[in-house]
Amino acid sequence: MSRPSTPVPVADDPLARERSHLAGSRAALRAMREDAESLDIKDVTANWVNAEVLARQIGERIKSLADLSDTPLFFGRLDYLHSPGADRAEGADGERFYIGRRHVHDHDGDPMVIDWRAPVSQPFYRASKKDPMDVGLRRRFGYTRGEITAYEDEHLSDPAEAATTSKLLQQEIERPRVGPMRDIVATIQPEQDEIVRSGLGGTVCVQGGPGTGKTAVGLHRVAYLLYAHRERLARTGTLVIGPNRSFLHYIEQVLPALGELTVKQATVDDLVAAGLQVRGTDDTAAAVLKGDARMAEVLKRAVYSHVTMPAEPVMVVRGSRRWRVPAYEIEEIVRELLDRGIRYGAAREALPQRIAHAVLVQMERSGEAPDDRVQDAVARNPAVKAAVKAIWPPVDPAKLVLRLLTDADFLAAHAEGILDEDEQKTILWAKPVRGVKSAKWSAADAVLIDEATDIVERTHSLGHVVLDEAQDLSPMQYRAVGRRCSTGSATVLGDLAQGTTPWATRSWDEALAHLGKTDGVIEELTAGFRVPTDVITYASRLLPHIAPGLTPVASVRENPGFFDVRPVETADQVVAACEELLRNEGSTGLIAADARVPELAAALTAAGIGHLAPGEETTAETRLTLVPASLAKGLEYDYVVLDEPQAVVDGEPDERTGLRRLYVALTRAVSGLIVTHAAPLPAQLAD
Repeated sequence: MSRPSTPVPVADDPLARERSHLAGSRAALRAMREDAESLDIKDVTANWVNAEVLARQIGERIKSLADLSDTPLFFGRLDYLHSPGADRAEGADGERFYIGRRHVHDHDGDPMVIDWRAPVSQPFYRASKKDPMDVGLRRRFGYTRGEITAYEDEHLSDPAEAATTSKLLQQEIERPRVGPMRDIVATIQPEQDEIVRSGLGGTVCVQGGPGTGKTAVGLHRVAYLLYAHRERLARTGTLVIGPNRSFLHYIEQVLPALGELTVKQATVDDLVAAGLQVRGTDDTAAAVLKGDARMAEVLKRAVYSHVTMPAEPVMVVRGSRRWRVPAYEIEEIVRELLDRGIRYGAAREALPQRIAHAVLVQMERSGEAPDDRVQDAVARNPAVKAAVKAIWPPVDPAKLVLRLLTDADFLAAHAEGILDEDEQKTILWAKPVRGVKSAKWSAADAVLIDEATDIVERTHSLGHVVLDEAQDLSPMQYRAVGRRCSTGSATVLGDLAQGTTPWATRSWDEALAHLGKTDGVIEELTAGFRVPTDVITYASRLLPHIAPGLTPVASVRENPGFFDVRPVETADQVVAACEELLRNEGSTGLIAADARVPELAAALTAAGIGHLAPGEETTAETRLTLVPASLAKGLEYDYVVLDEPQAVVDGEPDERTGLRRLYVALTRAVSGLIVTHAAPLPAQLAD
């Protein structure tokens, strides 16, 4: 139960003792930071390169030791019946651990706070009355502006105490959201913890409806993996991929709050458009076809079509001797390289060495004793270089894709049996283009170039990639992401019901296949922690129409939330609904069809209400964000006004996509939702 602070001596007051431990832990963290700041590396590095690397590592260490005054240093306590790992004999002493966002130790090295990712912390999330995991007491702390104000105890090993719902846990889940996304380290649930702590070697796909915490689970999984496999991931790298810049800005503070500063963030467009200016757009039909996995085979055929079997022998002159490699022998080498299936560029680099090796075999037969230097010299021989250029010429991926999209005959030759004539016409550009730089490339074109680039030269693989809002990716985009973790693993996050692109994922098995992770494990989160009961129940009316068979989210919130559907006649009435919700603590989002955003922005300005765009941080003075429906995915607000649901549906190319967009918009609220409409509501929302 929660207990208020009382002015009694520390020795007699549990809350005062906990506050004292918090003060001591903060002092210990400051000492750890001061120790890092005082390190002198002048005499411990061999050269300036090592000094730079070490200085950067120390700088990151200092940043990770920052004490955020408004962020609890620890949020829980575990009192074990016995010391973990020790013999559980009768009367054996237990041990106490404070669980927090990072490890803190005193000047003797004894822990004052244990990192939430450590094995000894796991029972804080997993222990229950049915399986207490040798925990006698689990204590949760309530905070106000960084200070402990309450605590709540569960005596897990006491059969006389009934299991109860944690009030502090509910309060933390329902705490108003102002500013960017925050971590959920204090509220991780057992089913979430299983995903967070799953091993680095396997790929995990998380299907989760609105408010189930899938994004937070993915980010905390990265933090856990960096803790458990830091040395390996420091070498191979980690990456978080989000749907757009607004989303990435919203989540960017979660990992730094957990002490992880090295994880990069990007969109798929960022990954594939390196050095390429995307200025064009595709119509829906062209975008769908360019995103089809069949395009990978078209590109592969087009790249390897440049290989030509030799018609002439290669004559290598060295000094007074001539060495002749016949055409049939070179053809055998070429066919062997093709059969091996290695990258086009790697095979091209191997070809001169293979030809040179054939020359060296002849030299040895004639009694010479050539070494590797001779082979390298032969490989650089003008005759060999000329033969390689003719047989296996270099390929520029962008020029290749441009030719496919502008040369009907070239496309037809390599799409035969893959794309029919109508499909080929769909992706062909109507007007000729002078060159790569003047071409108005689309986002889908950039993915094609990325695929062609990988056919020529292998893409660098990271150790782990988190892919969020994955349901909106095309098969070719999945392939682009899969290349970035071909030798690593991935965490795939999404909700099939929120797929709002024409090429939205139909099944996670299919998505994992395109990603190259067919052995990935699919997990489903169905407990809703963010969206209030009344709101998610209303939004779930759409599920039979947008994702038949998908399990509806069941809200675990005790507070049903505020929910209202209001007919309106003017934009001023929509503004009035925003003003009503702004009287509450926290953030408010006004979500509307993209086409209606200018009118609503003008109405807000006329009413003197300041507002932000998605991705901009709320302040005490400005807590209203005007959100186009197309950018609402992944965002959350304490209160939401959803303007004109039918307009949201009508803003998409087809009804199912429109209803999915509406489902997203309906499920952004944490505490309350007002739906305003002048036009009739979509029939699928009717009782």
